[in-house]
Amino acid sequence: MSKRTELLKGAADYIASKIDFTPEIGMILGSGLGVLGEEVENPVVVKYGDIPSFPQSTVEGHAGQMILGDLEGKKVLVMQGRFHYYEGYSMDTVVFPVQVMRLLGITSFLVTNAAGGVNKSFNPGDLMIISDHVKLSMDNPLRGPNEGSLGPRFYDMSDGYSARLRKLAQKAGAELGIPLREGVYALMGGPNYETPAEIRMLRTMGADAVGMSTVPEVLAAVHAGMEVLGISCVTNMAAGVLDQPLNHEEVIETAAKVRRDFIALVRKIVSRWEQV
Repeated sequence: MSKRTELLKGAADYIASKIDFTPEIGMILGSGLGVLGEEVENPVVVKYGDIPSFPQSTVEGHAGQMILGDLEGKKVLVMQGRFHYYEGYSMDTVVFPVQVMRLLGITSFLVTNAAGGVNKSFNPGDLMIISDHVKLSMDNPLRGPNEGSLGPRFYDMSDGYSARLRKLAQKAGAELGIPLREGVYALMGGPNYETPAEIRMLRTMGADAVGMSTVPEVLAAVHAGMEVLGISCVTNMAAGVLDQPLNHEEVIETAAKVRRDFIALVRKIVSRWEQV
């Protein structure tokens, strides 16, 4: 057993000791979206700081805990807060929780984020189903020795964001009367917001939204054989789209305004997760 596998197992064993069930769906919630964790019934709260070898969240809007319990008839693990490369964490540390989820038996993964709108037809408050991503960073969470117990050295990303789950999400949105965008998410390193020139570049490359998270976690999840659904909340328009500066307070405020639709959408999706 490699040192990393040993650390992952230690964290998974600690979490497993707090529950008497196997979680089915793992979720990581972005800035301002952690309120979904309050919807979990029969909750078991585990603080990140209590989990062996687990990183700690430092960003405003991230509670720094996981909630395990029931949501729409499913056993879920909900992370309120994630870890970012810009916090100083290495990429493999950023995805540590995702790999712990897999060792807990989780095979389904829902990831959300707050994002800037690159597509000029988008508006703050829009919810976007992620169809694909663009990663400009050469760094990769799976760089280095491969953890063969989690997945293969080389793996396919053609359906990284499950077409089945995207279709299910769009149907759920239509039934709820919640219009959903669908598009490509671009990863930029942060912590600064992008320059107008960078946004023009991303738009030319086909990106619809941009953020500082999600892609590493999705790479690790797909590597580990999980089926993935990604949802971006467009909390602001990216640099150069509007003639105004960007700030994190706007991100949190916009996420709060759409929380009702966000919660309703995720609950509906979770209730039908197995459906084709």
